[in-house]
Amino acid sequence: MGIARKNEGNNKKRRRDSSVTIAAKINLLVIGIALFLGSLVAGFAVHREYDFALERLLEQDTARVLAHPELQVNIYYQDMARLGKQLDEFMASGGAAYAVIYDVTGEPIIRRDQIGSYGSPLPAFRALRGETPATEARVVTLDGQEEIVGDGWLVGLLDGGRFIHQTLPVFAALNPLREDLTRSDFGRAMAQPESVGSLHVVGYVHVALSPRGIMSVVAPTVALTTLACVLFVLLCTSLSLVITRRITAPLSRLAEAADEIAAGRLKQPVDISGSGEITDIAAILNGIIGGLSTYKTKMDVDHQLLSMKVEERTSQLSRRNEELNKAVKEVTETKDRLRQMAYYDSLTSLPNRRLFGEQLDLLLRLAARNEENLALLFLDLDNFKRINDSLGHSAGDRLLKEVGARLSSCVRDSDVVAHNVDSGSRIDVSRLGGDEFTVVLNQIDSAESAGMVAQRLIDALMQPMIIEGHELVITPSIGIAMAPGDATDVEGLLKAADTAMYHAKSLGKNNYVFYESEMNAPGLERLRLESDLRKAVERCELELHYQPQIDTRNGSVVGAEALLRWQHPEHGMVPPFKFIPLAEEMGLIGELGEWALREACRQVMAFAAQGLKLPKVSVNVSALQFNKGFARTVQEILEETGLDPSVLELELTEGLLMDDASATVKALQALKEIGVSLSIDDFGTGYSSLSYLSRFPLDELKIDRSFVTKFHESDNDASVVLAIIALARSLNLRLVAEGVETQEQYQFLTRNGAHIIQGYLFSEPVTAEALKPLLAPWHFMHQIQQISDDPSVLREAFVS
Repeated sequence: MGIARKNEGNNKKRRRDSSVTIAAKINLLVIGIALFLGSLVAGFAVHREYDFALERLLEQDTARVLAHPELQVNIYYQDMARLGKQLDEFMASGGAAYAVIYDVTGEPIIRRDQIGSYGSPLPAFRALRGETPATEARVVTLDGQEEIVGDGWLVGLLDGGRFIHQTLPVFAALNPLREDLTRSDFGRAMAQPESVGSLHVVGYVHVALSPRGIMSVVAPTVALTTLACVLFVLLCTSLSLVITRRITAPLSRLAEAADEIAAGRLKQPVDISGSGEITDIAAILNGIIGGLSTYKTKMDVDHQLLSMKVEERTSQLSRRNEELNKAVKEVTETKDRLRQMAYYDSLTSLPNRRLFGEQLDLLLRLAARNEENLALLFLDLDNFKRINDSLGHSAGDRLLKEVGARLSSCVRDSDVVAHNVDSGSRIDVSRLGGDEFTVVLNQIDSAESAGMVAQRLIDALMQPMIIEGHELVITPSIGIAMAPGDATDVEGLLKAADTAMYHAKSLGKNNYVFYESEMNAPGLERLRLESDLRKAVERCELELHYQPQIDTRNGSVVGAEALLRWQHPEHGMVPPFKFIPLAEEMGLIGELGEWALREACRQVMAFAAQGLKLPKVSVNVSALQFNKGFARTVQEILEETGLDPSVLELELTEGLLMDDASATVKALQALKEIGVSLSIDDFGTGYSSLSYLSRFPLDELKIDRSFVTKFHESDNDASVVLAIIALARSLNLRLVAEGVETQEQYQFLTRNGAHIIQGYLFSEPVTAEALKPLLAPWHFMHQIQQISDDPSVLREAFVS
């Protein structure tokens, strides 16, 4: 009997679900039809209002051009104030994103954008006009790639870079190509139109209409239509819900009663009115309720007795289990701590050198047995020591943590690189110490895959980091070694990757290089060069060469730049571009810079003792040398050598000035209080703002040789030189042009007001002994007379 009642109840439940499903489908169908009709009406209304507004705006713009005959005069004279007011009228109408007035050649004269707009790029004039005759207006819709597209309102709303462009020709009664026309001529021509034979196009008015802007014009009407459609849909939905609720209400009550019975909570009989089938179901449910009540009473008594016994046993087992878990946890934690200390870096929590070596040895043996490739990426951070010394070890530790986190995150997402290997391939990151990290790529298909991972690591690390309030950008140099091609053991593979890394640094840093057997020799040479550089000061191998700075107005030497040279006992003269970056990386640049500063001051005093006058000596200052104690060091050297502070000039780079503007101002003020001069070296090659020129106490600008040597090849370089000359003159700063090698460069600079010349045209950098004869008064006068454009002008300057 119980099984029969259960089967009958299941059948009733299926019938109930079927009724509810049919009602729900009818309800959804009604709502769907209402939504479709509402959307159709709303879309049609939006389309109609949009087309009407667009046509009205185009007609208004055409009427405005015809209503302003004075446009031809303002365009001819390019009267910006009046043209601006007339453009404001075009912008006053809704829908305009920007408006532009062109001259007859298609060059823009003036532009107005909507308030708050950042200004969209202007499309090419040819794209606006196409093949349309010059005397006719044209309306065209262009996207961001200047392709002609449709002007539908829906696509225009979704694509913010799409505009409807109308170009209207502006006619003049006189030929605009004539240059002798006056406003009176235009006035007479407009007053007597019958005397004009033909009209000429003097320019164009271009109005760019934004689909979004047009929609904002018709928004009130569209909103009312949309609201009406929404109310219609809501009304249909409400009616449908009311009708379906009347149908499904009895079934829902039956379902709730069944749920209550299943949960054992319903004890009272069910009283539901409705059709005969619903009444039968209610009677069956009432029978089930009565049977369940009797059975539940018996089961409650048995369950209570059983629960008492289970609780007693459970309590005993729980105590034993807690004691066991506590012991296991203590043993596991101790084991984990010991392993963490032995195999992981305490700062970054990455595997340390010991774990790295063990894992790499195992992976190399597995790779050899399975004849698979393995790659080792050796990564070293560029200029990390400078950051560590400048911001402190705390900031350096935070930087290393962030680098470790980025490397781990990057390589875990990079498994797709090994797309030709099975799912067991592994990519592991380790920290060997300092700023050195390694990445092991197991089971890779080719060397190109390792290169892809290396580039991904570089991209990840180049994202700016905020460390203790400072925004830092760190770059890595990565060496890649492959097994078994480059080495088959841990030591050999690590050495090969390390050699490739140093080769990457020598090629400019911030890149990756694969190991090649030919790299061993440069690596050994670098190590020897580092060792020799540390001893260069002690062995007196460093010397200064001086390149004179000539005043072309009188032929005298007004100063000289001191340039550091290294005379190596075996390799001869080592170029500065080889040992200066090496000194910065090794932390020796401060010692070398201080030696150069002291030696330059001493040499000027030696010249003075011999009756030779060098008015000024310029010494370059490295960014790593420019710290809080630099001003004190300069003052001590000046006091030690006895040199007049006004003779010493310090050459600073733009990057050095912009590192920390407020701190830099204080440091430069301290130097100015000492009495030294300040110059910006290689001005114009950096990315800094020109606003610091008015904030920093500067005395001189130096035009970089890259602009000087290429002025005749590029109008841009020539314009930059002229701009720097004008800027120095307006700020009352001295100006020195360096890298002058030809007479053409000399003549260009002197004609435009740059009279202090430094370069091979007059002298290469020479030793102090070779500089002595060059310091004689008027030494370069004869040479200047030979290369000057107008010798008489030079003589007049000399006499004055």
